[in-house]
Amino acid sequence: MTPQQDRHDPRTAPWLDRAAQTATRRLGEYGAFFRTAVRNPRMVGAATPTSAAVAATVAQVVPTTGSPVVVELGPGTGSLSNGIHERLPHGARHIGIELGEGMVEHLREHKPWLEVVHADAGDLLALLDKLGIAQVDAVISSIPWSLMPGDAQDHVLHQAAAALSPQGAFTALTYLPADRTPGGRRFRNRLEHVFDEVLTHTTWRNLPPILHYICRRPLR
Repeated sequence: MTPQQDRHDPRTAPWLDRAAQTATRRLGEYGAFFRTAVRNPRMVGAATPTSAAVAATVAQVVPTTGSPVVVELGPGTGSLSNGIHERLPHGARHIGIELGEGMVEHLREHKPWLEVVHADAGDLLALLDKLGIAQVDAVISSIPWSLMPGDAQDHVLHQAAAALSPQGAFTALTYLPADRTPGGRRFRNRLEHVFDEVLTHTTWRNLPPILHYICRRPLR
């Protein structure tokens, strides 16, 4: 069978269609990601969008019952958003707070189920108040913590902690080497001053590997 004939074979056409759709989606994500990275490299904490393995790990803190509210800080192209969305039950709210204008446009076009807010993560509590949300069940962060000055880290962390329900979870991602930098060590220290429990997990199936912080029980 020739490649041309194979393309029209009903046994292979669905697979080819799915592969083409996936490739098109990933190319769109990479395009939006790199446009923002070139314009403002300090806004993007990763060299590439994160993998499905990272998204699956992140989504483990997402409730699967009730009507939970999940907030993503800096969702970027939404490489984590699909894993979160697939786990959320009907009636949940999934909100993405994104500063990059190009990323916002990409998310609104490709993730119509995501409530995208074009704003700074440092305004989290005020933004939630405008949305009529008193508490959230999970805050999932992809913002570049190790590149942020200490006062900015403190400000966003305390806002995230204040927004969480008593059973809620906060997660943050960084490249594994970044936790050895001064900014990375400073961030870990701040997490331990804001949360009673700080756990870590490494996803090796990403290049480079991703270090996850999973934090619970804010110290108020």
